Amino acid sequence: MTDQTWHPPTGPGGPSGTGAPAGYGPGPGPQDPGAGPQAPSGGQPGPDAGWTPPPRPGLVPLRPLGFATLLGAPFQTIRRNPGPTFGSGLLVQAVVSLGSAALLLPFMFGLVDRLERASAGDVDAIASGAVAGLLLLMLVPLAVSVVGSAFLQGIMVVDVATGALGGKAGFATVWRRTARRIWPLIGWVLLLAAAATVVVVLLVGIVLGFALIEPVLVFAGVAVAVLVGLGAAVVAAWLYTKLSLTPSAIVLEGRGLGSAMARSWRLTDGHFWRVFGVEVLVAVIVNVAAQVIVQPVSFVGGIASVLVDPTGTGAGVWVIVVTYVVAIGLSIVVGAVAAVAQSAVVALLYLDLRMRREGLDLELQRVVELRQAGQPVDDPFAA
Repeated sequence: MTDQTWHPPTGPGGPSGTGAPAGYGPGPGPQDPGAGPQAPSGGQPGPDAGWTPPPRPGLVPLRPLGFATLLGAPFQTIRRNPGPTFGSGLLVQAVVSLGSAALLLPFMFGLVDRLERASAGDVDAIASGAVAGLLLLMLVPLAVSVVGSAFLQGIMVVDVATGALGGKAGFATVWRRTARRIWPLIGWVLLLAAAATVVVVLLVGIVLGFALIEPVLVFAGVAVAVLVGLGAAVVAAWLYTKLSLTPSAIVLEGRGLGSAMARSWRLTDGHFWRVFGVEVLVAVIVNVAAQVIVQPVSFVGGIASVLVDPTGTGAGVWVIVVTYVVAIGLSIVVGAVAAVAQSAVVALLYLDLRMRREGLDLELQRVVELRQAGQPVDDPFAA
């Protein structure tokens, strides 16, 4: 096939009869001063024929995500759309923390007052009743925490999926979309809580069992419990990593709890260490940052109370109260950031694995192009 853009060189006597094929023989002859630039010879690509990166309409590039992107994007979600992300995390943390304080503080103050006024014979009965009452009270913030955690995981899945396509979902939108799938999400969080409870009960039972056999064996029971706990931690880490994409499958694919767990298991096949490493590293980063921010406040408050009231007359109580309030406020804010980041990284890993295993990046690119052309599109994340 003849290259339509190539012309044989013109010699002094006019056009040659045959001409050399493109890319062979001597280069082109002198160019006429009035002629335009010659086309590249030898079939070489023009200046615009190089590699172009995948499109990035929003939060992440539409290609399998690199390690640095997986670490940075969870925090970019907060900067990019702070209202639904950080606002939701702050709301959940505030409700759980303040609700717990509102229930437990009056109970503790009342308990101390009763113990101070009780006779020696009534102290044991009051203490036993207090333990039962405290356990019942703790069920309320625990239930609120379960529902709040389920909502937050769903919210971050919706926000990350919307952000990947260049959109920004509002506060009401993410809560409304999450509410449609809240029962499977609550089931997922309850399953995690139940598994943790079983492990704790098992470890406590081991120690108590040894102690009941012979009190001096309590140390042996503790040693056995530690070994069993380490083994349980390894198994729990493996299972959680394999099933950690369950909330994303529940919200984006509309699956039930069992189907979403099976979906997560399949997606993580062959990518266990990648998922485990990213999730652990993000958890370490946010928890270390939380300690670095919160602990100095408590430390400074303790020193300040001693300086204000070195003799222990009670004049430094207000310093302790202010320090406690500031520490709680910081804990709520930092806890919100940590919860959002850890929920976001799970959603990002879900997108990454679907891109790697199913070519979801190509489907997302097609959706972006159709949207830009003003054409209707289907949900690219649906199962």
